[in-house]
Amino acid sequence: MTWLITGGAGFIGAHVVRAMREAGESVAVYDDLSTGDRSRVPEDVPFVQGTTLDAAQLRRTLADLSVHGVVHLAAKKQVAESVERPLYYYRENVQGLQTLLDVAAESGVRAFLFSSSAAVYGMPDVKTVTEDTPCAPINPYGETKLAGEWMVRAAGRAHGMATASLRYFNVAGAASAELADTGVFNLVPMVFEKLTRGASPVIFGDDYDTEDGSCVRDFIHVDDIASAHLAAARALAVHAPGTDLTVNVGRGEGVSVREMIDLIGEVTGYGAEAAPVSAARRPGDPARVVASADRIRQELGWSARHGAREMVESAWAGWCLRHPEARR
Repeated sequence: MTWLITGGAGFIGAHVVRAMREAGESVAVYDDLSTGDRSRVPEDVPFVQGTTLDAAQLRRTLADLSVHGVVHLAAKKQVAESVERPLYYYRENVQGLQTLLDVAAESGVRAFLFSSSAAVYGMPDVKTVTEDTPCAPINPYGETKLAGEWMVRAAGRAHGMATASLRYFNVAGAASAELADTGVFNLVPMVFEKLTRGASPVIFGDDYDTEDGSCVRDFIHVDDIASAHLAAARALAVHAPGTDLTVNVGRGEGVSVREMIDLIGEVTGYGAEAAPVSAARRPGDPARVVASADRIRQELGWSARHGAREMVESAWAGWCLRHPEARR
């Protein structure tokens, strides 16, 4: 069975390709390279450059590569950008997914794995977020992910595809320095960037109802995200047509923003230079978002293996590969 991994040249996608390949799965990559990097895809992995809005290209790709399973990671994912360009996000994330599902259904795809997000929950006022926590996204990005889950589930039932949606939380780390995140949009690389140019990291809001006043998040190593995709893909390959699974992918442990910045200072050798400054809260930031990881453990036998220190150490190695001047 060949799996087509859309977005497989991206940060998370490249890790999924690596994990599935190492486990003996047959994979191919489909990516428009708008944010992905062709060099992330091994030379012996079939690669097609294309957008999920191009039905003809998708149809040819699924036929030529004899694809029977899809892992769909291709999407736009910056929250602030989604607020500024909501129609662009709906076109890329929702219309693109609709086109892909249409082609997958007519091409006889048997399994469809969707990369979703904890953004579907919005601002949950709970200690741990379960899959039954009400979904109330607060930005267009989260809305497109929730709409995507609905479409995947409905299409699977109508067309006999086994489907799954993985809602993952705050991704960090790298399986190797070469695969590290090149973007500066999440907490860990944002702190790296500040330290590299001699600036102080920033905590947005230090008066939340948490132990140290900063937001608490569930950080998950990208290598664990990749292994969760592998576990889900293998389950879908044997599930009955039309079955569906929706699970959180997290560690079930909270780390505050202040704790993470302190750890970054320790790992990088910047120490006191990593002392953060406080700024006003950002609109829409919930105090605490931590996953319940019970269902994925029960359904797939999966649990995270890496801790916060491993995330920071591996991400730092990747950052220093591209910014050698940052190393202490």
